[in-house]
Amino acid sequence: MKQMSSTNVRKNISKIIEHVKMTAEPFVISRQGKPEVLIIKMPENYNSDFNEITNISSYSPSFEFLSNEPDLYSLKDIIND
Repeated sequence: MKQMSSTNVRKNISKIIEHVKMTAEPFVISRQGKPEVLIIKMPENYNSDFNEITNISSYSPSFEFLSNEPDLYSLKDIIND
């Protein structure tokens, strides 16, 4: 994920928004070198029947990077026959 200080974000906010919008890559804003805020793309299929967290988690491409992470559980672990 790209990271930038809040000072530089103020100078480049339009470019950052466009980058996140076009690439769906999350962007971190930091202060004094510590990550504080995450900017992510809004879901394309926002459903007002659900809360914001559910919409972001379910519909946003911002979490597609997790598809490269190893599975913690197998299907066998989840389904008890």
